[in-house]
Amino acid sequence: MDTTDKISLLALVGPTASGKTRLAVDLALAFDGEVVSADSMQVYRHMDIGTATPTEEEKQGVPHHMMNILEPGEAFSVAQYVQQARQVIAEIHSRGKLPVLAGGTGLYVSSLLNHILFEENRSDPAIREELTRQAEREGALVLWEELSRIDPALAKELHPNNLGRVIRAIEAYRLTGVPMSVQRERSRREPSPYRSLVLGLSFRDRQILYDRIDRRVDAMLSNGLLEEVRALSERSSATAAQAIGYKEFFRYLSGEETLEIAAERVRQESRRYAKRQLTWFRRMENVRWLYTDDFKDYNGLKEEACEQARFFLNGAQAR
Repeated sequence: MDTTDKISLLALVGPTASGKTRLAVDLALAFDGEVVSADSMQVYRHMDIGTATPTEEEKQGVPHHMMNILEPGEAFSVAQYVQQARQVIAEIHSRGKLPVLAGGTGLYVSSLLNHILFEENRSDPAIREELTRQAEREGALVLWEELSRIDPALAKELHPNNLGRVIRAIEAYRLTGVPMSVQRERSRREPSPYRSLVLGLSFRDRQILYDRIDRRVDAMLSNGLLEEVRALSERSSATAAQAIGYKEFFRYLSGEETLEIAAERVRQESRRYAKRQLTWFRRMENVRWLYTDDFKDYNGLKEEACEQARFFLNGAQAR
């Protein structure tokens, strides 16, 4: 595909609490764009506080897509995300607007930008049920260890608690005899339809990021996170049971732990998640890293991001 035929796209990646939401909105305002979320939890309704889904005020009138499209508990694969996000991006482009992809789910971002074409895999409910029962008896780590033996490349990308994807990967291998990571590499059949500038947000001083995460957790609690968790617990949502910021509070609601212990668990798990996100995005090619603590204030960061985007959109190589 000739580069002149490709859709120009800005992508903003980075760990949780790094400021992606705010900067994505400012980039969209500066370049007449619309935001496309790449967050595996923001696709679900009724989880706005715990997933830091932007409020209408934070959106500043900028259209946002791929948010609040599913009920908690509904299955949603990376293949489904890529298919729907491609359609959304094509529609944004057809309106003469700039797509601004923003989020911290690395698999969503890389699969979309690298134009991974997912084939329809067969499914066997009996295998899934067997694996689910095994996880209930022996724990999720046992299944992750099995995945590590049959597909070590994919296992490195998945947290052991991401039980749904671990089970799906084992199921796919049992049905085809081919590791899912190999299937994914085979799927790179066509060049990407996107000409993208990927900006990554990070911090040279990691403690600054951790402090931001701690403050975000406190703010979520002040904004009603416990009420959101309680409502989801009544729905018996499997999604919430796996999501950071929700599962940790279930023990508090059942009276097994104090609120402070539960809140500290959220802080710790969020920091660990941020580390995993940074590891993923560091492996991605062509990410232009912006270190927030290099700038005097947010306006300096925004100006640099806009300058790089301007060079890119004018057809010049981003600095």
